[in-house]
Formats: sequence, C-alpha cells, structure tokens
Amino acid sequence: MDIKNDFKLVFDFFNWARLRRDPTLESLCIVVQISVASKDLKMAHKLIHDFWAKPNLDVSLSFTHFTERLIYTYKDWGADPHVFDIFFQRVIKLIEEMIRKGLQPNEYTYNSIVLLLCKTGKVVEAQKVLRGMMDQGAFPDNVIYTTLIDGFCKLSNLPAACNLFDEMKCKKIVPDRVTYTAMINGFCQAGKMMEAHKLFNEMISRGLEPDEVTYTSLIDGCCKAGVIKEAFSLHNQMVQMGLSPNIVTYTALVDGLCKCGEIGNVEQAVKLMEEMELTGYYPDTYTYTTLMDAYCKTGKIPEAHELLRKMLDKGLQPTVVTFNVLMNGFCMAGMLEDGERLIRWMLEKSIMPNATTYNSLMKQYCIRNNMRATAEVYKGMRTQGVIPNSNTYNILIKGHCKARNMKEAWFLHKEMLEKGFILTDSSYSALIKGFHKKKKHMEARQLFEEMRNQGLVAEKEIYDIFVDVNYEEGNMEIALELCDEAIEKCLVATAQKENK
Repeated sequence: MDIKNDFKLVFDFFNWARLRRDPTLESLCIVVQISVASKDLKMAHKLIHDFWAKPNLDVSLSFTHFTERLIYTYKDWGADPHVFDIFFQRVIKLIEEMIRKGLQPNEYTYNSIVLLLCKTGKVVEAQKVLRGMMDQGAFPDNVIYTTLIDGFCKLSNLPAACNLFDEMKCKKIVPDRVTYTAMINGFCQAGKMMEAHKLFNEMISRGLEPDEVTYTSLIDGCCKAGVIKEAFSLHNQMVQMGLSPNIVTYTALVDGLCKCGEIGNVEQAVKLMEEMELTGYYPDTYTYTTLMDAYCKTGKIPEAHELLRKMLDKGLQPTVVTFNVLMNGFCMAGMLEDGERLIRWMLEKSIMPNATTYNSLMKQYCIRNNMRATAEVYKGMRTQGVIPNSNTYNILIKGHCKARNMKEAWFLHKEMLEKGFILTDSSYSALIKGFHKKKKHMEARQLFEEMRNQGLVAEKEIYDIFVDVNYEEGNMEIALELCDEAIEKCLVATAQKENK
C-alpha cells in the first residue's frame, strides 16, 4: 500500500493516534509534508500552528528540532519545497506575536532562526529576522553575519554580502577566517579576482591564516579566470604552509589545465590526477569527463576513449555529458561511424542519449552534405523519444539548405517557430540564400522581415541580395534604405565582435 498518495488514510490514522498520545515530532512533520504535497495547505498551516501554540514552548530549541525533522522527513516524504515557506512564515509570525506580547526572544532564538533560514536558502528572510533582532535591541554576533554573508555569496548577491561585511566592521564585530573565506569565495565565483586577492591580503595582514577552503576558493577562481600559473603558485604556497589540497582543489586545477586546451597542460592535468590518487583522493566522473574533453579538443581521441574505459573499470558511472564529450570528439575527428556505435552502445547500457548527443552527429553529416545519414540519425532520435531542441532544428535547416532541400527546410522552419524556438542568424541566412537561388523571392523576403523582427542582424551578403532585388524591381527608395541599414548594423556588429 502506498500511503504517501492516500492523504485521507494518513490523516485519519494520525488523528486516531493522537487521541491516545501526543504525536512525535517526526510523525507530525510527515503529515505536514503529505498535507503540502496533497495541496491541503490549510491543514499544513493548522498543524504547524498547533505545534507552536503549545504552552511553555522553548522557541529556539523547538525551532531547531522542528526544522531538523522537517528537512529529514522531506527526503522521504516531501514533494513540495513550499512546506518550508509555510513553516518559516509561521515561525516569523510567532516571533512577531512574542514581541507584541512583550516577550523578548533571546539571541540564541534569533541565531537559530537566522542560521536555519540560511541553511534552507532563505537568506533574504534571514536578513529580515536580523533587522528585527536589531530593532529589539539584540546584538547579532560574528556567526550570524558570517552565515548571512555566505548565504548571499552563494546566491551571487555580492552587493548584499559586501554591505553586511562593511556593516559588521562598523559595528566592531571582527570578521574571522570563515567570514573572509566566504567573501573571497563570493568574489571568485563572480570572477572578481582583484577584489578576492585584496581581501586575501587584508585577511593575512590581520593575522588570520588562510585554510584549505580559502586557498581552494582562490585557486578555483584563478583557474576559471584562466590564470593557471597563479593558481599553481597558490597551490605551492598552500602546500608550503602545511595545508593539504583536497579533492576540490585538485579538481579545480585539473579543470583549469584542461580548459586551456593545450597539449602540455593536458599532460600536466594527467600527472595531477595521478598525484591526486596517491594522496588518497580519487577523481570523480566530472574530473574524468573534463580530461576526456581536453583530449578530444586536442585530437587525442584514443586517449579519451581509454579514459572512458578507466572510468568504467573503477566503477564510475559516466553521465550523458561524458558520452557527449566523446561523441563530439569522434565527430570533430571525422569518426562518424564510431559516433554511431557509441549511441548504440549507450542504448545497450540503458544510457539514454539526449538531443546534444544526436546533434553532434547530425551536424557533421550535414557539413558533409550526407542528408540521408542525417535523416537516419534524426529518425533514430525520434524513435528513442528524444525531443529535438532549438539546436537540432538549426542544424537540420542549414543542412537541408546546403543540400537545396528548401521544401524540407521551410517545413522545419515552420515547425520550429510553432514550438517557440528561435532560428539563429546563420539559419535565416541559409534559408534566405537558398530561396534566393531558387528565385523564391516572396519566401526570402518573408524570412528577411522575420529575421529583422527578431532583432537579428543579417550579414552583408543578405543585405546585398535585397538591395539588388529592390534595385532590379525599381524600388530605389527601399534599396537605399537597406544600404543605410546595412552600413549601420553590419558595422556595429563587426565592431562588437572585434571588441569581444
């Protein structure tokens, strides 16, 4: 019997049981979870209200226990994260009621609420509690500020984090290593490495020693910014201080080396993976996939294939991204038959390819003007129930245009728009050129207007087509307008590309 889906049965049993004894907190949370999942929000509110309405309730302790049980039961019984909204709404109302009645929640109560709100991602609500706490004359400590700062950094809200960081310093609340590390990590994730290094130096100048987390945040930031030498300099500095790189550190360095796409860096990444294993850390699927991608991009397909074998030997489960990386490698190397074999192998192992898997293969067949093979791959894709995405349609449209199958290209264009997908400027260009070559000026004009309405900038060659057509038709005014538009838009587009 699946009682999760029988709310009435669960609730009837719950009511019967609580006539005989008070329900445990866990059973109460389970019923709350099922109430929310069953869209009976009124019942969920009532159950939570009844819990908080108990006399002589220790608010801070009860809040902690209730939150822990709610999170614990959510894993097995939860189906709707709205349950946490309901719970926290009630808690905040309770605090407001306490204040109205002249009962002052203590700092431990406030701290517990702020910490657990942040833990469940409700950082904005946590900050409101902080403000309410300060309005009541309570004093937040370093832990509260650090928790909020870390929460805002994880939400990529650096301005809010910086404001809190400045505020705590103004209030003479001294930031500790954890506070600085949270801020440094926030700046690193935002790609603001100058600010991150500035805080790192400030931290050291205040006598605070960075730990593994601090260094790893900076190393990861440097790797993402492509500053590999600096990342390794920090790695060496970290080791000299007696700190051991962890799996996150190694993964960041491997990822950084691989993203550079140079053969020497890839070889260094392999050595780093070997070092990683010697220190007791074992590369995960992501790390192997990253290295496979680097091998594929440097044309070392056999090495990438060998890495897949190693993954499987170590009992690691490749993801569809892993296979897409290998598929892309096969396709870029012109090994299309190997690509098809890879799809068959995936299906045999019950690993479902996605649109990206098929797109890589279809793109290469289209480039080679082999539309029969493209059609077979597309047919296989649809047979497996894989839904084409925007990229699929753009690939097929350009392929059919290249093969001068304009009827099929036009059909795909219509289907694509009906599904709410947007054609790329290159797809529009291919369609327009294709119809122009077939003297289908009405369709070409329609596509040109459609393209302009989408805000896409046509290339100069497309403008040339319509300037010539209008000139031949005697529409001199339109031809001149298009000339002006081409000069304006094409020059701007070229300048923007050069500035990137």
